[in-house]
Amino acid sequence: MVAILGYSRPQILAAVQEMYTAVADSPASPFHFPVGSEASRRLGYPPERLAALPSEICDAFAGVGYPFRAEAIRRGDRVLDIGAGAGGDALIARQLAGPQGRVIALDLTAAMTRRLQQATERHGIEGLAVVQGSAEQLPLPDASIDSITSNGALNLVPDKRRAVKEMFRVLKPHGRVQLADVVIHRPVSVDCHEDPRLWVECVVGATVKEELLALFEEAGFEDISVVDSHDYFALSPSPQTREIAASFGAHSVEIGMRRGATSPAWTQRWRRRLDPRRWLRLWYRRGLFGMLALILALLSCYGTLALVVLLPLLGIHLALDEGLWAGAIATLALVTLASVAAGMRRHRTPWPTLVGAVGSLLILHALFVDYSMAQELSGFVLLAAAVAWDLRQRRRHEANVLGVKDSEEKKRDLGRA
Repeated sequence: MVAILGYSRPQILAAVQEMYTAVADSPASPFHFPVGSEASRRLGYPPERLAALPSEICDAFAGVGYPFRAEAIRRGDRVLDIGAGAGGDALIARQLAGPQGRVIALDLTAAMTRRLQQATERHGIEGLAVVQGSAEQLPLPDASIDSITSNGALNLVPDKRRAVKEMFRVLKPHGRVQLADVVIHRPVSVDCHEDPRLWVECVVGATVKEELLALFEEAGFEDISVVDSHDYFALSPSPQTREIAASFGAHSVEIGMRRGATSPAWTQRWRRRLDPRRWLRLWYRRGLFGMLALILALLSCYGTLALVVLLPLLGIHLALDEGLWAGAIATLALVTLASVAAGMRRHRTPWPTLVGAVGSLLILHALFVDYSMAQELSGFVLLAAAVAWDLRQRRRHEANVLGVKDSEEKKRDLGRA
């Protein structure tokens, strides 16, 4: 999840810190995401919990859900709040952990940790340590934490796999995790990941839900469950942010889990990582399923034909059921067409589907009516053009939606200047 071209990881982190410094210093200012006690109330925080918090803590709330629904914190726990922000969740965790418990509130942004430290001193809050640090390198010893809570932090971390491994490292065996975070229905393209301004939109740094759960499972977490989900971006005051979120199917989820007794062996981690079902889902999410089906159709057609021609030269004779062969090619061609047609829901352009339909008809005619290699090849060329056109339209639509928000940001920057 790290930008690999154009912008460096430090630039992305700097953009995130700049945004949340603004939240810490001026929480009443307008932001593209919901901020404050009203946002926390609408996300499900019980009024009695909010009433017990200092007003300056509630005013700078910038979470995306109510992670406490997962009920990970026990009396006497040593709790780590990752991405603690203004500290509302850390203080609630302090209440749940009780007098014998202890909470470490960790945040990357100096302004946020300073705001929380001042609030704890002003209100005489004990049992709460405020630490500035990164989720990718937690400043804690191994197996030193009983439970972890986090709210809207992981989607802003460039290296999520490393952050998840760090959570596993600092937790005690069978330690518990509760978190709320932003997830998306389909991945964001690489060129969007490269713009640090877009990371603070919360959408660009987010992960497909199934991939996020797989990251935790791969690291050795067990009993992973999605407790609840919210249309978090419906609370955004920005129409552009709501449009961007809708285009990616972005929403927030609340997840609970526990750490396994031991870290999985590297073979087990890689087996999970290379699970073909995971890759098929990823190709589908990225809009590449049509390309995969087209490649398989070409291999089924011309790869099999090559085997039929070449194997007899080696003394191997292949008995081929031509009906099954043609059926397999036709099925894969139609799956390709269906994937292209599905792209219309996003970019609203019918032409790739029409071109793909003509190509598919040519292939079907050649297979089942009157075979002509020229006609078959023409069909595959048209089908390939349809797949490429569809991918281009999907990426253009994605860039246009994000470009609207980028233009608004530039206008606001000019206005402030």
